Amino acid sequence: MGGTMDGIKRQRRGNTRQRIQDVALELFAEQGYEKTSLREIAERLDVTKAALYYHFKTKEEIIVSLFADLTQPMEDLIEWGRLQPHNLETKREILGRYSQALSDAAPLFRFMQENQATMRELSIGESFKTRMMGMREIIVDPDADLVAQVRCVSALFTLHAGMFFLQDLSGRPEEKREAVLQVAIDLVTQAHQGS
Repeated sequence: MGGTMDGIKRQRRGNTRQRIQDVALELFAEQGYEKTSLREIAERLDVTKAALYYHFKTKEEIIVSLFADLTQPMEDLIEWGRLQPHNLETKREILGRYSQALSDAAPLFRFMQENQATMRELSIGESFKTRMMGMREIIVDPDADLVAQVRCVSALFTLHAGMFFLQDLSGRPEEKREAVLQVAIDLVTQAHQGS
């Protein structure tokens, strides 16, 4: 997990709003969302509470903004996918880009898992469901046979499973991500071969 996180941090470091988001996620992970105050976030960032307030008035705003930022690549991918032909090449590209987007959003997925009550209160889960339906729409051929459709949906599930259930498998994060992506691509390839 470490690798991607460091990469994001480097990209995002220059931007105060993004630094606040990153530090808030770190604190939420360490001590829980409920127990973390805006003051503690400001202290760790070494900024005044007023400086923090300029960007975010509440913890909720931080999470909602993070969710919007980190899921934007998924939105973009769905938009792009809707304009493409339903062929194997498109699907491989969709899976590759989706795998990267999920990897970049990993800290957020951890937050979602650990703070399900908060997720419900902020109704973030709903917008996530909508995105999932959008992903399904661009990867499944409505006129393919049922087995092929299930394979394509399973390719998405494979990428999700990679986020949550493969953390404790041995191997470097990047190797695991490659392996998971390979299996997802195998599934859409089979779907297209009708085997």
